Amino acid sequence: LIVFHAELSRMQLENYAHGQWIKGSGRQSELVDAITGELIGTTSSGGLDFGAMFTYAREVGGPPLRKMTFPERGRMLKALALYLMDRKDEFYQISYRTGATKADSWVDIEGGIGNVFANASLRKQLGNMPFYVDGPPVLTSRGGSFMGHHIMVPKEGVAVHINAFNFPIWGMLEKCAVNWMPGMPAVVKPATVTSYLTEAMAKAIIESKILPEGALQLIVGSGEGLLDHVMSQDVVTFTGSASTGRKLKAHPRIIAESVPFNMEADSLNSIVLGPDATHGTPEFDLFIKEVGKEMTLKCGQRCTGARRIMVPQNVLEDVQIALGKRLGGTVIGDPRVEGVRMGALAGNTQRDEVRQAVKELMQGMQVVFGDPNTVEVKGADAKKGAFMSPILLLNPDPWKVQVSHNVEAFGPVSTLMPYTTIDDAVALTKLGKGSLCASIATYDDGIAQQFVWGAASHHGRMLVINRDMAKENTGHGSPLATLVHGGPGRAGGGEEMGGKRGVLHYLQRTAIQGSPTTITALAQQYQQGGKQTITPKHTFRMHFEELHVGDTVITDKHTVTLDDINNFADLSGDLFYAHMDENSLDGTIFTGRVAHGYFILSRAAGLFVDPPKGPVLLNYGIEEARFTKPVYPGAVIQVKFTVKEKVDQEKKPKTEDSPKGADIATGIVKFLVDVVDETGETVAIATILTMVKKLDQN
Repeated sequence: LIVFHAELSRMQLENYAHGQWIKGSGRQSELVDAITGELIGTTSSGGLDFGAMFTYAREVGGPPLRKMTFPERGRMLKALALYLMDRKDEFYQISYRTGATKADSWVDIEGGIGNVFANASLRKQLGNMPFYVDGPPVLTSRGGSFMGHHIMVPKEGVAVHINAFNFPIWGMLEKCAVNWMPGMPAVVKPATVTSYLTEAMAKAIIESKILPEGALQLIVGSGEGLLDHVMSQDVVTFTGSASTGRKLKAHPRIIAESVPFNMEADSLNSIVLGPDATHGTPEFDLFIKEVGKEMTLKCGQRCTGARRIMVPQNVLEDVQIALGKRLGGTVIGDPRVEGVRMGALAGNTQRDEVRQAVKELMQGMQVVFGDPNTVEVKGADAKKGAFMSPILLLNPDPWKVQVSHNVEAFGPVSTLMPYTTIDDAVALTKLGKGSLCASIATYDDGIAQQFVWGAASHHGRMLVINRDMAKENTGHGSPLATLVHGGPGRAGGGEEMGGKRGVLHYLQRTAIQGSPTTITALAQQYQQGGKQTITPKHTFRMHFEELHVGDTVITDKHTVTLDDINNFADLSGDLFYAHMDENSLDGTIFTGRVAHGYFILSRAAGLFVDPPKGPVLLNYGIEEARFTKPVYPGAVIQVKFTVKEKVDQEKKPKTEDSPKGADIATGIVKFLVDVVDETGETVAIATILTMVKKLDQN
């Protein structure tokens, strides 16, 4: 570790551009250890040709990514996440120098890698093609010969990520995973002050050789002039201050080229104590714990941090005392020292900015815990490191003293304020003019409903904290890869992550129109009414590779009888009057006893299933089942059984828990089950999912 730090202190960081690591020339920015104040190294982007980097990403990185299918990209991300997780310890050692504790670093490092895992798992939701088929088909003609659909294809540009200093790894990975999954390369510009940690992660990614060359480029120095090269197919994301974000969003190239710009800005997020959560309730204790965590985790340097603490007027003193005790037990110092629970701000510049913001906040308010200029630390020198005490302010009249709703101190600083009613609390949250998140601690779902329904328009995410979810609660300030992250107004008006929703931001949605046969060919999903290929061999006799979208089996016929209805009723226990009592049909749409819809589907299975053992291993689901026309005794049903879609599956690797791995390589085949009567009309329709063996068992 000592040798590692000695090497780090002498280094000049490197940019990664057009396939090589490059040390920037000219003026260097110094990088300093947030704990000791020691010089870590220098960095610069001088001499980089940003235009050439964009060209390299578009021409070298983009094409191989776009050619890959979603399953292939997902497997690539999974392999990358596994590779990085094996190397996580080396990132922790560097992360300490940013002022982060082990818990802080866990969010940044393993949270970032976890985001890559989460996006890799989306391969199961996005189909088997390089593009995504969006939503259901749109029928646009009475005769059915003309229709529309939507596909979403990868943009042919570059994802440009301009990130904040507080999460050097998570900030890069949570964005890049989302653009790699749909097939776009990235150029990443981390904040300079903690760029040495981002560079370490980027070097590991490049060394892995898991991504295609050109999929990632890195700028560790200044990004001035970077946006001069964006084009209409690019996407720009920004995380940081609202003022900087607005300037970038108004860049002439962003406007002229109509470049999508996603901004996630720091916001004045709120955490509310419900009126039912009085002293002594589990919700009160959870609230105090959550606020304490929010103020000290990452030294308060989180865009989702709870800046405004709203509590009922009658428990204001109880909350102030409890928070004082909680914060008073927080040990501050070198995060590598046993017992330390809060490290340092990322640098002295950040500490000075927080102190200045506290001065502004103190106009009309008072500090009830902490001192912005003095702090006791363990295992370090408070004068050399960027340390700061948690600061709790009290605003006794948040309607009169508006500075609480306008000024954010991006550090361990929050303001306590009273409210009278839930509607009052809702209105106070809205004075923040748009936030990334808001939370409420309550065990009364009526109160939760009133708060969430009232305040949701001004927030990107809302959390209800209570005793039932406490053990698994991820916390007020923790956005999740599978849920959207962003917020309206001051929070930037953007949206990122969100599972599949995030991936769609990097795809171009295009409406396609034509005949059902043509749309089938374009979307690679069979469209009802399109041409079918009648196969000489039953589709259940064919392996995954042998099946093609549109392959169809026309089954034998079956005449529905009254005995069928009675027998199915006896077997299933479904004695609904429309099936069993012909004297109860007055005023209904039925003219006689009608067959059960589930009988029709069950009998359809008896018609389309080819019984002997073969490539079809199992049927594990049914989707989009509809009963479209009553079936009476005497009707003759038949099934058109068509390959609708194919989804590849990877063979599970061998592990310690499963030494043989997956014995059989398989794919998923979705079949359209179209049940028609003697008139040729559809009476029931559904999609079944089958697991089909592959020819290739290597």
